[in-house]
Amino acid sequence: MAGEIPDLHAQERTGTGKGAARAVRRAHLVPGIVFGGDKEPLAIQLPYNALIKRLKAGRFKSTLFNLKVDGHEDVRVICRDVQRDIVKDLPTHVDFMRLRRTTKINLFIHVEFEGEEECAALRKGGVLTLVRPEIELVVTAGDIPEKITVDLTKMENIGDTLTISMVDLPAGTKPTIDRDFVICNISAPSALRSQEDDEDEDQVDEVEAEEVAAEE
Repeated sequence: MAGEIPDLHAQERTGTGKGAARAVRRAHLVPGIVFGGDKEPLAIQLPYNALIKRLKAGRFKSTLFNLKVDGHEDVRVICRDVQRDIVKDLPTHVDFMRLRRTTKINLFIHVEFEGEEECAALRKGGVLTLVRPEIELVVTAGDIPEKITVDLTKMENIGDTLTISMVDLPAGTKPTIDRDFVICNISAPSALRSQEDDEDEDQVDEVEAEEVAAEE
């Protein structure tokens, strides 16, 4: 997650029940609830268009938000459920959970690459291919890293790959995936790959020609 925690604006919702929820939706708002954090649940409503934009951006349930509700202190929340209309697949209700500073959550953290100029594999003409520009980590809500820094100087040859075990993660974080997955690799430039493919084809043609001659 790069940069600051995004703000999510909402209003306190006074009515409860199905009738009140339908009235909220008719006003182009989406009803929701905020719970947890040793406080009473807070009924809220969010602007429909703003929520749709957030949902379309992706990873809504794994993004930490700074919830701003008029008359209440800002609070960090994470979405726990988005209820949708079974026919139109549009949001009808949203559940948010307040987070303590010690709460462990899963978040996608932005990866920043450094050392490109000193990377031997790139200086040999290799091309950097990003496999995971973000990494999902288990983090503490009160100590979320802004980014994960990856040192490309560890990659010396074309064809090298860099995996999560080669990255120094911030203290208190760990990947959600147990295996040693790839973050990036150094591939040969397209011209070189085409040349290698042509050479492979020529070798195959020579072998086939030799086999035909032997048969004759």
